[in-house]
Amino acid sequence: MEEVSVEAVIAENRRRLAANRAPYEPGADNGVPDEERIKDDFAYWAAHYAKIKNKEGGADVAFILNRPQRRLVAMLDEMRRGNRGIRLILLKARQWGGSTCVQLYMAWLQLVHQTGLNSLIVAHQSVGSDEIKDMFDRMLREYPAEKLNLEKGQKRIEGVGRSGSMFRIPARNCKVKVATAERPDACRGGDYSLVHCSEVGIWKRTLGKSPEMIVRSACSGILNRPMTMIVYESTANGTGNFFHREYEAAVRGESQFRPMFVPWYEIDQYAVELSDEEEEELARRLVEGRHSEASTSDRRQPGAYMWGLWQKGATLQALAWYELERSKYSDHALMAAEYPSDQVEAFVHSGARVLDKYRVEALRAGCRVPLTRGEIERGEFVQLDSGGWEIWRHPDGGGYLDRYLAVVDVGGRSLKSDWSVIVVFDLLGSGADGVRRPEVVAQWRGHTDFDILAQKAAWGAAYYDNALLVIESNTLETHDLTRAVDGDHTESLLGRLKEAYPNLYARAPSEQQIAEGAPTRYGFHTNTATKPAVIDSLVRYVRDGLYVERDEKCLDEFLTYERKQNGSYGAIDGAHDDLLMTRAIGLYLIETQLETPRPVIMEMPDGRGCRASDGIGWDYF
Repeated sequence: MEEVSVEAVIAENRRRLAANRAPYEPGADNGVPDEERIKDDFAYWAAHYAKIKNKEGGADVAFILNRPQRRLVAMLDEMRRGNRGIRLILLKARQWGGSTCVQLYMAWLQLVHQTGLNSLIVAHQSVGSDEIKDMFDRMLREYPAEKLNLEKGQKRIEGVGRSGSMFRIPARNCKVKVATAERPDACRGGDYSLVHCSEVGIWKRTLGKSPEMIVRSACSGILNRPMTMIVYESTANGTGNFFHREYEAAVRGESQFRPMFVPWYEIDQYAVELSDEEEEELARRLVEGRHSEASTSDRRQPGAYMWGLWQKGATLQALAWYELERSKYSDHALMAAEYPSDQVEAFVHSGARVLDKYRVEALRAGCRVPLTRGEIERGEFVQLDSGGWEIWRHPDGGGYLDRYLAVVDVGGRSLKSDWSVIVVFDLLGSGADGVRRPEVVAQWRGHTDFDILAQKAAWGAAYYDNALLVIESNTLETHDLTRAVDGDHTESLLGRLKEAYPNLYARAPSEQQIAEGAPTRYGFHTNTATKPAVIDSLVRYVRDGLYVERDEKCLDEFLTYERKQNGSYGAIDGAHDDLLMTRAIGLYLIETQLETPRPVIMEMPDGRGCRASDGIGWDYF
């Protein structure tokens, strides 16, 4: 067990405080001429020429970047200096000036870098757009005339048209337009290079209007090239909505956008001063409770959680503030919505999350890029970069009987229907860490015709040593209205498979069915009796780390799976659970119905016996 002393925590805390409070003077002279420096040093330009409202009252003040804003600007600068445009999705905690920083960075591009850059501000409501526009006006009102190259009698800013939503800066030949998600028509028809979409997470979806449509209207004409900028920023507002999906896609590296999240403990105002005695007492409680998963109150977090915050970088002063603020809330989800500690915690939703997000995140350590991609045809693997099969590990050569399990979740053929998924488990796993546990080794996911899906499933199972093939038949047999699968295909899928593949899973018949001579029922049926048991099994496997997941997309589904208010289970609106259900069914069967794989015993020419040894070598006897 890790040895940690109170003295070491206090010493580390002093170091963190010193680093956080180190002098920051972006406006200091460094010998570079002003005209040259303002073009590449936003922090210097902002400190000298950008005035913002003083939140404590009085005259406007210079815009001096705080710690989160410095991190934000560093990311914007890195993209600006590249060969493409700036694309950022910003998940915010509250009250650190992220929106202000984004808008002033856009103003800097317009006023310093290039003429003719038009910008668009889209906020949730008109008050939000007005506040951002007021910030721009306030800065421009005090901006030095010589820096704008104003001609005699020329206005700094003037209105355009009668709508009151568009303004021109004549000296820079650029326009600033404000719009709202409530009235998205104002986004259309503009020649924009810079777009700031604010509080995207709370944009409402209505009949004929959606966040996707608003963003498309605002951004569709912007090419990904230098001196363009698109930023989506918002506090989180649940999971499954446009902002959440776009943020997760950015985290996975699947979009043009780069993600950024600022946790509450990086914001300096969320801290309280401590005396030496209070600091020592908090450090002692932190060290002593660091392994405790239990909480003494519904208004306190367990010691292990607080220790996790310390390990992420929070100071003792910040943790003291968190304890005080947390006592206002009877539910941690309410606290997390206002002051998230990480990007997983930031997204909360109305249902009850089924799987612990931190246990889910622990499984990411096992996720890998597939070893190869390709197609499996007639039991043979063909490598193909565009292939549908992702392979993390090929079959190990037949040293064991019943080593592999293939599970199919049936979706639909159209792009709007649910995904079809085939997953293959190795019941023994690789044992890379010295522990044998079930492991995902292959997967196919896509939309296809049902006869083709049946063929892919049979060929994939055959490739993995004639694996037991399990078809989730709930959708097929009961016409589940919560699943979009393009109709009833029971005969099309199960009928083909039972004739073509010899190792197809069938449900154990009841005594009455045996007596009546009822036909064999193929497939695994999830219903009100089996689904709770299936999900309970998944919860145990995830909680205790009892299986190895390879696909991060599956873990994303774990995080958006909930117990709904009517007691049923399912993905939140806008999310999927196809990958999740293949894991849940497979792990349930491994736990309750399947036997441990048996080594194949062979007779050697010299009369000795030979069998697989833990799936790695061979034992002779």
